[in-house]
Amino acid sequence: MLLVLLTAFAGVSAGCGGETQKTLKVYNWGDYIDKSVIDDFEKEYKIKVIYDEFATNEDMYAKLKAGGSDYDVVIPSDYMIKRMIDEGMLQKIDMNNVPNYKYIDERFKNLAYDPKNEYSIPYMWGTVGIIYNKKMVEGPVDSWKVLWDKKYSKQILMLDSQRDSIGITLKMLGYSLNSKEPKELEEAEKMLIQQKPLVLAYVGDEVKDKMIGNEAALAVVWSGDAVFMKRENKDLEYVIPKEGSNVWFDAMVIPKAGKHPKEAETFINYMCRTDVALKNAIAIGYSTPHTEVRKQLPTELTTDRTVYPEKEDLKNSEVFEDLAESLPVYDRIWTEIKSK
Repeated sequence: MLLVLLTAFAGVSAGCGGETQKTLKVYNWGDYIDKSVIDDFEKEYKIKVIYDEFATNEDMYAKLKAGGSDYDVVIPSDYMIKRMIDEGMLQKIDMNNVPNYKYIDERFKNLAYDPKNEYSIPYMWGTVGIIYNKKMVEGPVDSWKVLWDKKYSKQILMLDSQRDSIGITLKMLGYSLNSKEPKELEEAEKMLIQQKPLVLAYVGDEVKDKMIGNEAALAVVWSGDAVFMKRENKDLEYVIPKEGSNVWFDAMVIPKAGKHPKEAETFINYMCRTDVALKNAIAIGYSTPHTEVRKQLPTELTTDRTVYPEKEDLKNSEVFEDLAESLPVYDRIWTEIKSK
């Protein structure tokens, strides 16, 4: 009888305290949030957050497309957001539930991937460039071509990301990083295959530890990661090559497969709150689209052109576009490069 009563009591307790608590599933890039804001959100709104990380837009897309995942908030990049909108994977955001959207700079609204600001709310933005060790590299670093210099054999780290690695190669060759021209893509593939013996590794988040630890001379990195690395190793410097690069925008979206859209909007609004957005911007080092946060950032961040580049730094740079029918070509090229 005692066992029956205990079992019944446990069931009531679970119903009152466990099963009734809302759960929010968030899917974000690695090392891309101040983890304390998750804890604070859970305490403030009594919503449990299940937080997972992905390494590339393509990994994230494949997981969502395969089905079986019910993430409520995801943070992809511009071109992938466009693709997900076109494929009906996202639901519109009720901006009435996101009043903190008013803090997003107008420069980051009405962009090509979401021209009516219906499906996404900007989170961070930045660039792709080269970080290099000033004690290990001779001469100026101002071109992507340095990544093909044989004197840095096995001292080069490339991003394990097909859009970024193929894109910078296209820029080095004088083409658009959104090229769909077979001859240009074939040329880029040949250059990356030619480069491969010089590459120490194709990396993701581990690039930070490797460059901080002087394990390589040069690496292709995202700007926010470069800020963190420069903090930890004063011999490191970041540059956007003269041929131009990728200017990217990451934004918060709500997948149609998510089960808690209202709570998702609550979370997105919370992430746009000035105190929360400030914590994130300082912690991860990426460029914020938040007008009030920009005013409150430390001077060493606002004056660092790694974080907030001048117009001249972005000359010849482009935003990634959805590749649409050319995506299988990029997939094939990347598979062939990695298999060599």
